[in-house]
Amino acid sequence: MFNDIGPLELVTLIVLAVLVFGPDKLPKLIQDVTRTIRKIREFSESAKEDIRQELGPEFKDFEFEDLNPKTFIRKQLDNDELGLKEIRNGFDLKKEMAEVTDAVHGRESESSSASGSAGSSGGSIDMTKKPESPRDERPPYDADAT
Repeated sequence: MFNDIGPLELVTLIVLAVLVFGPDKLPKLIQDVTRTIRKIREFSESAKEDIRQELGPEFKDFEFEDLNPKTFIRKQLDNDELGLKEIRNGFDLKKEMAEVTDAVHGRESESSSASGSAGSSGGSIDMTKKPESPRDERPPYDADAT
């Protein structure tokens, strides 16, 4: 809850609390605050338990933390039923980029040269830009299309 409070800030808060509330009222105030926090936690836990009972036995392992979108997505991606880990590990971005670069420059990549003509017909991909047709030509008129 207070993970980002440093020791100097904590000492400052304690000194400030002693100055504002006084040393004689501070213990009573701390007891009241802790009692209130405890009651709020008990109330939230009983509300969560009531909701679980109302949902039925098929939701007995339902966790309210799963409603957080980050937690939900992380849990679904860690679930290996879909085989997402295999797909994620199957991507080799550097290899894919090297193949695209080689194809653009007209070179044959190592993976395609290693496979030989078994995976390809032996031809290369023509990545040159084709000349555009002249703009003056109109497409043929089709009376049935209008």
